[in-house]
Amino acid sequence: MGKIQGIPKLLEYLEHKSYPMTEDQIIKLLSERTIPHARPYGDMILFDESYIDWWIAEQRKTDELVMD
Repeated sequence: MGKIQGIPKLLEYLEHKSYPMTEDQIIKLLSERTIPHARPYGDMILFDESYIDWWIAEQRKTDELVMD
């Protein structure tokens, strides 16, 4: 289980997983608490790769339902 530290690294990871997003979209998701993350201290934001992979899969399911 890997960790992703910070929004720039998360954006790279999402791009690699073919689920590109913008920094503004990520900030909105963080403020809404709809993307799995942790803030262990200060301004540090950590994302767990396995939770992000799960979240992407859930988003794709929702996207498919909306498209149908």
